[in-house]
Amino acid sequence: MKKLMTTICALALTIAAVAQTLNVKMGSVTYQFPASQTGEMTYSDGTTLTIMGKTFTLADISSMTVDDTSVTDGTIGVVYDGTSASVTIAGNVAQYVTPTVSGAHVCIAQSDDLAEEITYTLSGTSSDGEFYMSGSYKATLVLNGLTLTNATPVNSGAAIHVQNGKRINIKLTEGTVSTLTDAVSGSQKGCLYVKGHAEFKQKGTLNVVGNVKHGIKSGEYISVKNATINVTSAVGDGISCNEYFLMESGTVSISGVGDDGIQCDLDGTESTGETTDHEDEDSGNIYILGGTITVNCTATAAKGIKAAGDINISAGTINVATTGNGEWDSDDQETKAACGISGDGNINISGGSIVLTATGSGGKGMKCDGVLTITDGDITVKTTGGLYYNNGTTENTNYTGDTDNVSSDYYSSPKGIKAGVKTQSGNSYSYSGGIVISGGTVSVSTSGYNAEGIESKNTLYITGGTVTVDSYDDGINSAREMYLQGGTITVTAKNNDGIDSNANMYISGGTIIACGASGAECGLDAAEGYSLYITGGTVLAIGGSNNGVSSTSGSQCVLSTSGSVSAGSAVSVTNGTTTLASFTVPNTYSASSSGGMGGGPGGSSGSGSNLLISCAGMTSGSSYTVTVGSSSSSVTASTTSSDSMGGGGGPDGR
Repeated sequence: MKKLMTTICALALTIAAVAQTLNVKMGSVTYQFPASQTGEMTYSDGTTLTIMGKTFTLADISSMTVDDTSVTDGTIGVVYDGTSASVTIAGNVAQYVTPTVSGAHVCIAQSDDLAEEITYTLSGTSSDGEFYMSGSYKATLVLNGLTLTNATPVNSGAAIHVQNGKRINIKLTEGTVSTLTDAVSGSQKGCLYVKGHAEFKQKGTLNVVGNVKHGIKSGEYISVKNATINVTSAVGDGISCNEYFLMESGTVSISGVGDDGIQCDLDGTESTGETTDHEDEDSGNIYILGGTITVNCTATAAKGIKAAGDINISAGTINVATTGNGEWDSDDQETKAACGISGDGNINISGGSIVLTATGSGGKGMKCDGVLTITDGDITVKTTGGLYYNNGTTENTNYTGDTDNVSSDYYSSPKGIKAGVKTQSGNSYSYSGGIVISGGTVSVSTSGYNAEGIESKNTLYITGGTVTVDSYDDGINSAREMYLQGGTITVTAKNNDGIDSNANMYISGGTIIACGASGAECGLDAAEGYSLYITGGTVLAIGGSNNGVSSTSGSQCVLSTSGSVSAGSAVSVTNGTTTLASFTVPNTYSASSSGGMGGGPGGSSGSGSNLLISCAGMTSGSSYTVTVGSSSSSVTASTTSSDSMGGGGGPDGR
């Protein structure tokens, strides 16, 4: 003991004289005390030594040395090396943490008395290790080329488990790659789990494998800025969080997941809605302000990006592919299907590039229960799966039967874009949500049975932008009124109406080419008992039939005729030498499916189609030359079409 006292005194004199660092080592843990901070060291009862508030039992000290190591306050370093790990702790926080090291399994408990942020830097490699931290004060984790697999859980099955309900910065050191893999057994919620809110930062790369549940799980919000995150496999979601998800920049890539790609839920029972700077926000919203997101989901009824609240996209590049079929939800007693982007609230898109593909039965590109608003951006949606049918006992992943008399709970129709909710109560219906497109470029293609291109379960507005649809079923459909007021709209429907409203349709502007199918199907269709009003715009409708046009004050004249139409055909209206309107029939138009209407309204065998044309500059009762391909005819303009009402659309499936 006398020798130990002499050593301590000598070390104290040394660090005081040359302003160096006292290193107190206890097994795999080293405490580093800068000479400028140590002050008086208390030696008590011959058994303990207290330095900067940290009391050591002398019998537990492996060694005490002095060197010129530089110490940064508020830091803890963990270096993994195979089956072991070493921990270094800055002296100013030593009294506030309790480390436990078992092989490469590191657990650090922060005291509730801690009043400053600690930065943990994790590096090295271990095939059987973990990092577990608990506490009640915010912290930062720096992943500096860390490769960590938790093979035999000691504290948690997660590779990194932060049992701390505060803000946790997770910094990925630029130029480094870190890889985390959790245990194949256990009850962990994610390979990387944070009880509080996780903010991923800096330009490093993080690879994650989730063997039990999610890849990355946060009990509160998650934000991503500059970081590159790759979830290469997960039993559950790739990234799961509560409150909100915010992507500012960086790259997120998710594949091999057993559930959704990115999912955000509410933390509580009621949404706060979006708050200023997201302070104390619990909305279930997803915000994408930039960066690149790539998601590939193969799971049944999985969602690429799923929010319990709203989804707001203003910039960035998003690519989502879903391949899973639908499924029967025994709890809700209805079918569910996969979807690229899905929101329980509204979806607002004001920029960015979005590509969504769905190949599974019943799959959808984009859907929300609220209002879908598109003001800008480049959106491409393609669905190829069939109609999914399941009544709880019988499943059909490519159902082609009549759905008119089948409960919509039993089937999920593939769709490009769907928004809003139509609810039946007895013999009455209520409508909510809807679609508003005022800008951007929207391109939708569907080929599965009963697959509509763009469907609103309430009203639908298009006031600007470029909208192109090539669909199996209706190209554009609304359950309530439809207002086409601007933009460029080009629609081809192979087996139903081009543009179909289940209430009145109002066209007041824009350039519209709407191609429907044969028989009773229309280019433009308002449901029976409702009317199509054209007061402006430049319009070409092709189909087996076209709706009558009810005149309103200032109604724009229409021309009704028939002709032989094929893909790429030129259609024009002239008054003498003046061209009033010209169109090119879409290359997606098929005369074999939409033709056979040479006999006039209602259709019969032949190679022609019924055309309805409207544009500015025409006077009711005057004749104009309509040219279809190389054939021309004189047609008299009227404020009301001579055609009968069209077929009323196909099944209004889910």
